Parts: sequence; structure tokens; C-alpha cells
Amino acid sequence: MNKVVVFQLANEQYAIPVEHVVSIEKMSHPTLIPSMPSYMLGVVRIRGELVPVLDTSQILYRRPYTEAEKTRLVVVHTGDLHVAFIVDDAKEIIDIPSHMMKQVNMLAYQQTPYFIGIANLPDRLITVIDPTILFDNLEGASTIKEHMRNEKQNT
Repeated sequence: MNKVVVFQLANEQYAIPVEHVVSIEKMSHPTLIPSMPSYMLGVVRIRGELVPVLDTSQILYRRPYTEAEKTRLVVVHTGDLHVAFIVDDAKEIIDIPSHMMKQVNMLAYQQTPYFIGIANLPDRLITVIDPTILFDNLEGASTIKEHMRNEKQNT
């Protein structure tokens, strides 16, 4: 079994393995940080910690997110730091039986190593993302890490 947090982004369903998820928060408006990559909208304070807010829609679809009532922040641990991905809706936590997880072998997915599998469920397909690989593959991730390290040292 693979326990995952399922979220909606545009018309697609994605999931992140539950061991990466720190929390799911209501959308709050981030404080802007100059000279950061365009997909980083700023930082928010969650449980006393500054967390970068990343526009998942811009990362995956190259278009900015649209805030709605169900917009959420999925806060994940990426090895070095916590980051918050903006999603249209955090739907549920489910167990995916191992036999329903398919490895991603399609040519298009070679450009997206953070897609670690597709859950082929009877009523839907869910793409499973490794948030650490996703964040580490973003152009400018090292800039964000550096800034957050400096922030931590200054507090």
C-alpha cells in the first residue's frame, strides 16, 4: 500500500506520498521576496517557520494559479526545507494498492523525473509526485534554499 495525499490542480489529480506532507493549510497571502524565481510567490509563516510558497500551476502548466475558496497550501518536507505548494483543492488521503501503481515509462515523463508513478484506479488516474525531486529540479531552487538558509541564520 502507498498512502498519499490527493490534490486537484486544474482538471488533473495528483498525489504526494504522505511521508513528505507536513500539513495542509488554508491559502494565506505570502510576503513577497525580491529576486526570487517567478514561481515563488513569497513566504508565509507556518507554526513559527518561514515557508516558501510555490505556484504549482505555474511550475507544471506555465500559467499562474487562480485563487478560489478551496485553494490550499500543501506543506511538504523536501530534504533541506519545508515548502508550500499551492493547489486548487486538497482532496483526501488514500491508500493505493501496490498493484495499481504503474511506473512512468512514457517518453514525455523523461522530462519530468518527479512523476514517480501513476495510480490506475477504477474511477480515475492520479499522478504521484516526489516533492523533493520536483523542487530540486526547479530552476532557481538553489536561490530559494540559499535565501531560506540566510533567513534562518538571521532569526
